[in-house]
Order: sequence, then structure tokens, then C-alpha cells
Amino acid sequence: MLKRTAPLVLAGALVLGLGWRGRHRLKAFYKSRLAPGSAAAATASALLPGPRPSYPVSTAIAEPIFVGGRSPQWQDWGWAPHDDVPGGAARVDLSNWGGWQLARQGLTGDFGGLTFRFKPPAGYGDFLTVHLENEGDKNFPALKIDANNSKALPDGWLEVTLSMDEINPDGASFDKVVFFVSKSVPRGWTSFDRVALVPPPDPKTLPPPSTRDVAMKVSTGGKAMRINPLIYGIAVEIMHDDKDAFLWRMGATARRWGGNTSTRYNWQLGDAWNTANDWFFENVVYASSPSYSYASFLRDDAAHHVASALTIPMIGWVAKDTTSVGFPRAIFGGDMSFDPGKPEAGNGVKNGKPIAPGPPTQTCTEASPAFMQRWVEAIRRGDGARGARSVDEYILDNEPALWSSTHRDVHPEPLGQDELLSRTIAYASAIRAADPDAVIAGPAEWGWTNYLYSAKDSSTGVTLRPDRRAHGDAPLVAWYLKKLKEEEDRTGKRLLDVLDLHFYPQAKGVYGSSAKGKRIGALRIRSTRALWDPAYVDESWIAEPVMLIPRMRKWVAENYPGRGISIGEWNFGGEDDMSGAIAIAEALGRFGQEELTSAYYWTYPKEASPGFWAFRAYRNFDGKGGRFEDLSLPTTADAGTSLFASRSQDGARVVLVLLNQMPDVIARAHVDVSGSGALPSRKAYVYAGGPLGFAPGKPVAEGDTFTMELAPRSITVVELRAAP
Repeated sequence: MLKRTAPLVLAGALVLGLGWRGRHRLKAFYKSRLAPGSAAAATASALLPGPRPSYPVSTAIAEPIFVGGRSPQWQDWGWAPHDDVPGGAARVDLSNWGGWQLARQGLTGDFGGLTFRFKPPAGYGDFLTVHLENEGDKNFPALKIDANNSKALPDGWLEVTLSMDEINPDGASFDKVVFFVSKSVPRGWTSFDRVALVPPPDPKTLPPPSTRDVAMKVSTGGKAMRINPLIYGIAVEIMHDDKDAFLWRMGATARRWGGNTSTRYNWQLGDAWNTANDWFFENVVYASSPSYSYASFLRDDAAHHVASALTIPMIGWVAKDTTSVGFPRAIFGGDMSFDPGKPEAGNGVKNGKPIAPGPPTQTCTEASPAFMQRWVEAIRRGDGARGARSVDEYILDNEPALWSSTHRDVHPEPLGQDELLSRTIAYASAIRAADPDAVIAGPAEWGWTNYLYSAKDSSTGVTLRPDRRAHGDAPLVAWYLKKLKEEEDRTGKRLLDVLDLHFYPQAKGVYGSSAKGKRIGALRIRSTRALWDPAYVDESWIAEPVMLIPRMRKWVAENYPGRGISIGEWNFGGEDDMSGAIAIAEALGRFGQEELTSAYYWTYPKEASPGFWAFRAYRNFDGKGGRFEDLSLPTTADAGTSLFASRSQDGARVVLVLLNQMPDVIARAHVDVSGSGALPSRKAYVYAGGPLGFAPGKPVAEGDTFTMELAPRSITVVELRAAP
């Protein structure tokens, strides 16, 4: 992912683009200039704290940064000459492209904006900019300070208050405030004081949202689709801790044992894994739950009546113990980064370049198809002893196109199409031999590029795509399915039951972010359309329709008919915000309408978060087991809203999930349920944010059409029942 760059250039350097390390270097440079005895030091030592303005306070403070002195929680990472004396205003020399940066790592809280006062030297004009920053690649806007956003105070001071909508429109996390210049300025001292984050506006003072009439309809002419309960699954990387026992209460119907570490799990040792590139290529046992194994995982699921999906490694290597490391200091030298808790374990990178790995036996032992067959046989013996199947779906490894990155110490070469196919045939055959009734899913690929091209193509460039061209130039997944169909026709052995692909939105700032701003929230919700809408052009580097589920269905129909469809990992980010909750609820509703075989959210939302309650909309909205029913009904809804409908087998119960995606608009929904039959008992449950979950809504009128007001960015569940 490209780091952001800045528009200002000084002596060939992208000054605004400097990360915190670069700014530390600049700060060190200026400290050297101010060394005792230097002329600059003599000038600086003569400076006194700037006078503090005593004008009336016009803005409340939620987080003081520099108010009559720097708050002790905040660090000064500025790289311009400046003083910082308690009781006075800070003075900063912003000449020579200087800047003042204040940082508080781990900053949390809900803020409404940034306020500060400054006094520039005479004749500077408009010169100052301010922006937020974090350790990631988030591009915060740099706002120029001028007469439009500053207020003049006596004695040449100016007061500025910027809203978060201006300075942080995406609501992203941040931990630094940076003052910089928009033009070169001569030497002089700019005074700063009362730098602070302000509280969010009181909702009572905000203008009321507007109201829009929208139409929603449950179609009576379309076919009801059976909902596979596995679509309400979650994915866990290896295990969960006891502290995360709440996940059983969120209503998930299945758990997928997967993630990067599952690729080298050794079932015979039970608790041996390798952390791969995610954490210094270490073989480990998880101290938070010693001896936690696949058997423990399956037992926990069975005890909570949750289905299990199990990842079967097919990379050919699994951890040989719980102590070895892939790039030990003793063998590869000391120029790497090392695990602070295990100083022998290096990251395999020197001078910014990957080190050629040693033999796979450094951490691993061979894991042939026969080794995995014995695992499945052991699982089936356990099933026989307890009289019930424990694994509902076997998944063929995890994101094999990334092996040469994630697991490069044992598989440094990019995976080609032939190897993917041969490993699939070998390991799927082993699973089938041990469990003839197994449901086998694959190839569990990570995203857009590897739906279409192999890792070998990606390593040389997908424009050239030599691997794909050598195999008929068909998209990778289509070719993969076709070849597996040919193998089944040849041998009579079914090797794949479910086409499994992963999906994460690629638009910047959507996934992997807790951003809560209106713009990013709207983009997050729109991004769900990439799952199902052929008309949606992906708002990312992809820049074309993804239409993943229709695309998967087409590939299956044309190349290996009869296969199911699974989204083995998915997540739209922002699960602690209502935009993330809406995205989850939207995806779950679409999965039911599209007849997916299974889907597993990565990993699971925090307890009582908006994302948690989005799952509960379908799995336990009333706290008494109320859930979305087993048959999905066709629906229509106006833009800015969604409607999902379900019916019980006997028709005595209909459950609706109504989504208002709009952040500032009340949707007055006119809901047509004609054709649903006489269902006079009607209750509504509403969630619009917060930890307490769904609250009872207003009574729902009888009749073929009823009207409800849906709060901005909210999830409403309506339950219609036949008379007792």
C-alpha cells in the first residue's frame, strides 16, 4: 500500500510526507544546532515564555494538549526550534520549513474538533496549516488557516476551532497534531497556546434530521430461498480465550478454524503452530490456553450447538515443535528485527530486504496428504464414539496465493496454477478417502487479484500473466473449477463441494479501520454492493464491478455445476460504529437472499459493539431466541434503505430486517407485506447504536401496509406472528 506524500518539496525531500521517524531525525538535527555554545543556542536561551492571552474561553476542552504548558500525556515531536515552558505560550520558529508536532500514542476518545490560539509574526500573512496524523497511511486533510476559519483576538492573537468533519472527515483514529507551513516564511517566532481537542457537539443542539418517505415491499411472486444457517458463521484464528466467551451469545451458528497460523498446524502435537510472517516465524503453543487443540475446538462447538469448519493444511509442512523459529539470530545474524519476548526470533529481513530462508525443516516436519488423511480418520473415529458428526466443512488451507509471503520460510516461491491444482487433488482425495460424506471447500483465496491470477502471475505482473496464458488465459478460479470437474469425470471422485473465496473491501480506509466519519461510513456501506450488484463499480484500485457472488455462481455453472458458494472470510471494518453494523446486517441479509452455503465473518465483533448487535438482528434480536427465519423472501426497497424478509416453514411467522443506511435522515418507511397472510401479532425492535442492544419499538399496525419511522443509521426488526 502506498504511503501518502505531501505537496511541498524542499531540497528534493517530501517534507510533509516525513513519517514520525523522519521528524525525529529533523528534531535531532535542530537539537544539534542548539547545542551549548552555538549561536543558535545563545539566541534561544534568551527567549522567555510567550505571554498567554487572557481572553474569554469560547470553546470547552475535552483533551488538553498545550494549555499554559504541554500536557504530560503528550510528547513534543516537533522538528523546528521552539521552547516549551510551563505557564507560558509555546514559541516556534517555523522558518526553513519547520513544524511543530504533538503526539499522544494510544489516544482514544470521541472528539468534536480541534481548537488552538496562535500569534504569528508581523507580515507573515496566511501561512499556517494544521493536520492530524497516525502511524498508518491515513491521509488526513491539511487545512490552511485564514480569515475564514480564524477569529481575531486582541494583541495580534488568533483563535481557531476546526470541526472533526473538516479535519478528520473519515472519523479515523489519530494520535498526532501537526502544525506546518504552506509557504516559506522568514525567521520569526509564532506563539501557540490553548491547543486542545474539544468535545463532540451536544445532540440536543444539532438540527433535527430531515425525514424522507421510502417504499419497501415483500414480494409475493418470487421464490422463497432456503437459508443455510452456516451463513451466520465467524472465523477464529486458532482459538478464542475464555475472556471471549461472549461470542457464544452473539448468535453465530458456525465457527471456522482458520487464518494464517492454521496453514502449519500440527494435529499430532495438538498445540503446535507457526506464527509465520505475522510474528517472527515462530513455532508456539498459546500460553493463554495451553494444550488447546482441534479436539478442544470441536468439543466447544458441539457443547454450544455451533457447527464447525476446519482448515486442512496442504502447504506440505507443519510445525515440528513449539519452540523453533524460522530465522534464528544464531544462524542468520543480528541485523534483523527480533521478537522482544524471544530475542532469538528474527523477522527474516535485513536492510529492508528479505533474507533467503533456510530449509523448511528449520521449523517444520513434512505433512503429506496421508498425514492429513490420518487426521480426518481420527476425527471420524471420535465422531463414531459420540454418535454425531463434528466437522461440517473441511477447507483446503488458507489463502495459498500468499504462501510465498506469509509462509515464505517454507514456501518462498510464488504458487503457480499447476501446483495449486495438484495439491488440491492430492489433499482433497485424502479427505474424501477418510470421510466419503465430507463437504470440502476451496481454494480459500484472499481477494480480487487471486480470483483471476495465480501468485506466479502476480510476481511477474498480471499484465504479462505468463502462468495464466500458459493455461488457456482463463481466470484462475474458472480454470481451477474446470480442471477439478475433469478430474472428477476421469476418476468418479468428487473433490470439491463448495467454492470458497475471501472478500475484503479494497477502498482505502474501509476495512482495517475504526473510522466513523460520514464519508467513510457511507463508502463502507456502499462497498457491500461489491458482493452482489453487477452495476456497482468498485470504488478502489479495482475500478470495475466485482459482483462477487454472481461471478462465483457463473464460474460454477460454466465449469463445475452443483458446487455451493462460500465467503470463507469477510469483514467491512468499523464494527464499533453504526456504519459497520449496517454493513454486517446488509451482508448477512444478502447471503440469505443469494443462497450461500456458508460465510464466516473475520473474526468476531467485540461484545455489545454495534457489529455484535448486527449479528443479533438475525440471531437473537429479542434476547429470547427470536431470529430470522429459514426461508428468505424477495424484497425491494428505495435507495438508502434495505429490507430483508424471512418466513417460517409453516408460514405462521415472518421476520423483517429494515435498514436505514442514511446518517442524517429519518426514513419514513411504508412497508408492504401483502400476501404474507393474517399475522396480527406484530412487534418491533430497534437498534441505533450503543451497548444496550435492541429496544422495543412502537407497535406495528395491522394491515397489508404499515408505516414506521426508521432512525438514521439504524437496524429495525419487525416480527409478525399468527394469532395465538
